[in-house]
Amino acid sequence: MTLVEDVLIVAAAAFVVASLVGVYRIVRGPTMPDRVIAVNVIGSNTVIVIALLAAAIGEPGALDIALVYALLNFVLSIAISKFSVERGGVL
Repeated sequence: MTLVEDVLIVAAAAFVVASLVGVYRIVRGPTMPDRVIAVNVIGSNTVIVIALLAAAIGEPGALDIALVYALLNFVLSIAISKFSVERGGVL
């Protein structure tokens, strides 16, 4: 493996670790908007990790997966926000 591949994999691992902070925020809350933002951050980090790993292994087809996941992440954020507004979960 080259130095660039190593750096990309280390960066992907750093984003995975950063996602663990989001998992903590989902579990502990304290409010619904905190949880929605944490879910969105984890989804965004997942897209970044997929893109970094695609670049590291030289697989451009994985970027398509990252794009589809980014769109699903956006739709999920909107759906959760709409659901929480209808249920009166907005402070």
